[in-house]
Amino acid sequence: MCNLYSNTTAVEAMRNLFKVPLDADHLGNAEPLTAIWPKYLGHVVRLDKEGARELVSLSWGFRTTKTSKKTGKILQPAAWNNARDDKVQSVGLWKESFHERRCLIPGTSFCEAKGRSPATYHWFGLRGDDARPPFAFAGMWTRSRFEAPDGQDECETYTMITTTANDLVKPVHPDRMPAILQPDDYEQWLAGSAKEAGDLLRPFPADAMRLIKSGAEERHDEG
Repeated sequence: MCNLYSNTTAVEAMRNLFKVPLDADHLGNAEPLTAIWPKYLGHVVRLDKEGARELVSLSWGFRTTKTSKKTGKILQPAAWNNARDDKVQSVGLWKESFHERRCLIPGTSFCEAKGRSPATYHWFGLRGDDARPPFAFAGMWTRSRFEAPDGQDECETYTMITTTANDLVKPVHPDRMPAILQPDDYEQWLAGSAKEAGDLLRPFPADAMRLIKSGAEERHDEG
């Protein structure tokens, strides 16, 4: 279950990698993001109303109303930042977005924590010529509408899909890892049918990945 990742790729490089036209880049002078947490802004490549790619910033985690079990008081909304690949076509929170609003989530590494007090943070990335080769997680987006302490609210949000852990990630997180897409599959993910997209949800090859760094800190970025 990924609760922390990074995206340090320059905006121009993201446009080139994900084939986004200059006039569809809505990031402006976005800075590299060394640590992206749930409810923080992250970069997303999605299709606009005309079916063309655009690059935008959305908030990580589908939001839903959350109430106190003791008092019934409205709390800050819950953020659902991960969606299991075996649930995206059946669970109500995910189903419509999987069919209609899939997206690419640019990244350069992701983190899995192991242990407690303190946890050890393990950062994973891809092998390649660059120190942090860019890639894309499989994602979905929506406009979340929810009740907040100050009343009704809404915002555009995204979530990251997880799949079975490969042999590199498994010693740290035995069950799950983010679903990473191959570049040749980006178009199929964005514009293919639900079945075609579902076929892409599988563990990324372990031999194409590497452990970047690990360490025990309360809040730990990729460095």
